[in-house]
Amino acid sequence: MSTLPSSQKFSLLHLTTFQDGAIVSRQITKTKSGNVTLFAFDAGQELSEHTAPFDALVHILEGEAEIRISGQVYRLSASEAILMPANEPHAVRATQRLKLLLTMLRT
Repeated sequence: MSTLPSSQKFSLLHLTTFQDGAIVSRQITKTKSGNVTLFAFDAGQELSEHTAPFDALVHILEGEAEIRISGQVYRLSASEAILMPANEPHAVRATQRLKLLLTMLRT
């Protein structure tokens, strides 16, 4: 994973490509206060339930996802977002090919 250089225009949708049966990630930036990572999920792929010590904002760029937070399922599609609270169990499953931007907020 590499961090992109500052002051350069780019398309989030074109920074990752889908891979059959896989999840691909690319770190956009990382600082002491947080990080931003782009993910591309093939349909049916998922990140299993886990917790994180920080709030995280998930923004769907393309496709559809089911995001489970503390047992509650939320269905999101392109241009929708959800805030996953710190220390709450959560999981992400691509119901179709999916690209999302994850912003981890450390402070």
